Amino acid sequence: MITTHPFYDEFGDKLREECGVFGVVNAGDDASAATALGLHALQHRGQEAVGISSFDGTQFFTRRGLGHVAENFSSPESIAELPGHMASGHVRYSTTGGAGLRNVQPLYAELASGGFAIAHNGNISNAQALRSELVEKGAIFQSTSDTEVIIHLVATSRYPTLRDRLVDALRLVEGAYALIVMTPQGMIACRDPLGIRPLQMGRMGDAVAFASETVAFDIVGAQFERQVEPGELIEVDFEGKVTSFRPFGDHPSRPCIFEHVYFSRPDSVFDGRSVYEARKAIGTQLAIESPVEADLVVPVPDSGVPAAIGYAQESGLPFELGIIRSHYVGRTFIQPSDSARHSGVRRKHNANRGLVEGKRIVLIDDSIVRGTTSMKIVQMMRDAGAVEVHFRVASPPTAHSCYYGVDTPERDKLLAARMDVEPMRSHIKADSLAFVSIDGLYRAVGHKPRNSACPQFCDACFTGDYPTSLTDLRGEKSEGAQLSFPVNKVA
Repeated sequence: MITTHPFYDEFGDKLREECGVFGVVNAGDDASAATALGLHALQHRGQEAVGISSFDGTQFFTRRGLGHVAENFSSPESIAELPGHMASGHVRYSTTGGAGLRNVQPLYAELASGGFAIAHNGNISNAQALRSELVEKGAIFQSTSDTEVIIHLVATSRYPTLRDRLVDALRLVEGAYALIVMTPQGMIACRDPLGIRPLQMGRMGDAVAFASETVAFDIVGAQFERQVEPGELIEVDFEGKVTSFRPFGDHPSRPCIFEHVYFSRPDSVFDGRSVYEARKAIGTQLAIESPVEADLVVPVPDSGVPAAIGYAQESGLPFELGIIRSHYVGRTFIQPSDSARHSGVRRKHNANRGLVEGKRIVLIDDSIVRGTTSMKIVQMMRDAGAVEVHFRVASPPTAHSCYYGVDTPERDKLLAARMDVEPMRSHIKADSLAFVSIDGLYRAVGHKPRNSACPQFCDACFTGDYPTSLTDLRGEKSEGAQLSFPVNKVA
């Protein structure tokens, strides 16, 4: 089993990635096999469920299941159930709508114009308001997913072409989305006007592919071409014609900065920058801002490794694997008791006692969410004989919930929402605690310091500055997407 973020299951102490999408059109008989491979590369973005839909020129086929890609699409028989030259797929954690097979994507519907399959990464922040209006008009929903709202809006639009109906539907939507849509005419990929959620475009021979991350192209042998631009809609027909549209006007882009910090695989490219190099640069910035006298720099594996390398190089301290991770602990390990559950850190990570004993340690992690894991890792270092444990975090304090497709705890469960840095230090029992600054984070990912009037990224989880209206949160009636600047701050 793939366990990219091993602490999450026991403690809910990592932000769960939204979802991952992959699609390919004009791929001969390899469309579904390529989609399954692409989803393997995106497994870290969603480990709860997976689905693939395909089209053979006449008929749509869909196979969905709970669990990992390998558990559902590893056999030739499973791929043979999905014939055709066009396919799209989705891996998910449940954010809006909850768990269950009925919410597994791609979602499929028969519209007046034919089949319509949609895979969605993101979250519609006025979905409940729109859903209520649609139900009042007679709509019958088959799932609790916010993605189905888009299907109903497309179905009820009066525009003549399916592309125009999709655009009409998305004009009513607020929030974040990266969509891959399959129709009897071809594939449509589009990204929300602010580009909050990522979507990339590549080519494999005559085929055109779309994916949440560039690493998926590496796995399937596709060539990364470019990102789908914020607010762009790309249509690919079965003759290979690629047409780009910009139906939503121009808005300052706001891609999610947490892709650099944690969500994307380090071997991906995001916002034109290597994620690995960005994370190293964050570590470098962290060492500049928060140096400390110590003997070793130790990453919390695996997500803290690149930042720890940058911190060590900048500080001149040795980089060492003071924590060893087991790669053989499954994410669904049954917890028979509270005492066994609390031993989860030691089953997955163990202190390298011979290395850390008697040393002053700088621990590097990507973030602190609830603080539970951080506390246990600090204690692990002390139990192994570390004389000082200094905690450094490669992101600003996560003090606000995300409403754009990231499964964050409620705000009162976020440690940084309840405490300032010094109380947080005391809570996790570290000798010192420091976070990279928001301006330092911006510099590390290749941008100027944060422009508070119009930030270059969506950084609401750090700042509370949300780039769109949050209709469902405020209990308002939906009047369609409202992009307002300056951004809206939710305390």
